[in-house]
Amino acid sequence: MNKYSICIVGGASRYTPDMLTMLCNQKDRFPLRKIVLYDNEEERQNLMGKYTEVLFKDYYPEVEEIVYTTDAKEAFSDIDFALMQIRAGRLEMRESDEKIAMKHGCLGQETCGPGGFAYGMRSVPAVVDIIKEIRKYSPDSWILNYSNPAAIVAEATKRIFKDDHKIINICDMPIAIMDMYANVLGKTRKDFEPRYFGLNHFGWFTNIYDAKTGHDYLPELREILKEPVEFKTEALFEEPSWKSTFNFMSQMIRDYDEYLPNTYLQYYLYPNKMYKKSDPDYTRANEVMDGNEKITYEHLEKVVELGRIKGSEYDVDPDAGCHAEYIVDLATALANNTKEIFLIITENKGSIENLDRNMMVEIPCRVGVHGVEPLTVGEVPTFYKGMIENQYAYEKLTVDAYMEGSYQKAMKALVLNRAVINTDVARALLDDYIVANKGYWPELK
Repeated sequence: MNKYSICIVGGASRYTPDMLTMLCNQKDRFPLRKIVLYDNEEERQNLMGKYTEVLFKDYYPEVEEIVYTTDAKEAFSDIDFALMQIRAGRLEMRESDEKIAMKHGCLGQETCGPGGFAYGMRSVPAVVDIIKEIRKYSPDSWILNYSNPAAIVAEATKRIFKDDHKIINICDMPIAIMDMYANVLGKTRKDFEPRYFGLNHFGWFTNIYDAKTGHDYLPELREILKEPVEFKTEALFEEPSWKSTFNFMSQMIRDYDEYLPNTYLQYYLYPNKMYKKSDPDYTRANEVMDGNEKITYEHLEKVVELGRIKGSEYDVDPDAGCHAEYIVDLATALANNTKEIFLIITENKGSIENLDRNMMVEIPCRVGVHGVEPLTVGEVPTFYKGMIENQYAYEKLTVDAYMEGSYQKAMKALVLNRAVINTDVARALLDDYIVANKGYWPELK
């Protein structure tokens, strides 16, 4: 079996430890010869790199080379896969995004609403620059991008790297939702073959098929989930805001009678309610900084100081979360030609018959050595078509604004966003975001 060289781009991310654990757990089906961590923050990167050395010494001594670096050439030379999880501006800029939105009476959320717009305008240039560097040093590598806001990033990469089929955009939220379904039914996510349509963070499950029998669990899941249920989930989703998000799904299911919604639809279908539930002085960014982020880095420091992990109080969870597992599954499908079904953000090209062929939709795709093969979805009903077309127009104009440096298109994008709508509010938001994002955004004229 081939051994692979991978680079985790955004190697100092709080998500990296779970990714590393999953790579250790999956070494029989996705063996590595080299792992590289790449980040632009040396201090955090060095801590994560030292943690990696301790973890791999105990759990993956077969890996021939461990590299952690801030140098693009060293990071991207001779790699088979780049796993991209960057956050342009880190959590400090997320906090800014969210609090500026709240100041203007709009919900603050990192990928939805005006916060998603601001984050997208930062993420696109950062992702594009990194992909160009990867292509300079490893032109044939697979680039698996799960950096947010994934819909806006996917629209930009489609345009800028239009013939590069080895760039794949994917998100873990549908995976986390399917894990919830599996827990409720006493099954595992891999027992399911989903059918789904929409945009990233803006979609609906139409069927949850049993992978062996073909039985559709969706009707019974709709009945079960019409009321909030207790279910076991990974530690990341135990935080109060995530628990509230999963519980609110029951409201959406009661109000909309056909499919099962992506949890993020709460921000688009109930923006006023979500705004009123939010604290303008303590947003989700603050929760993460004071919670998961802080705990993760304290944990890393203790492991590095101890010099071992196996058998210690800091030993790894063999069932590391879905955030890690789904990306390793995808890499394995590409490497081993498994033809598994994944929900991928890909160009429509007629899969959803009554939507724009150029739209970057999130739909089921079979994945193998040749990349992504979308499944046919057919036509979607009028309500969902209207929702999707409005949201895609916002995403498209956001990328237009970045590529053209257009203030007018940026303002129009915000007006189309369901969390904004009002022109005066859109202009005020945009002006504040321009000041806050100096050095991250292109100049808008």
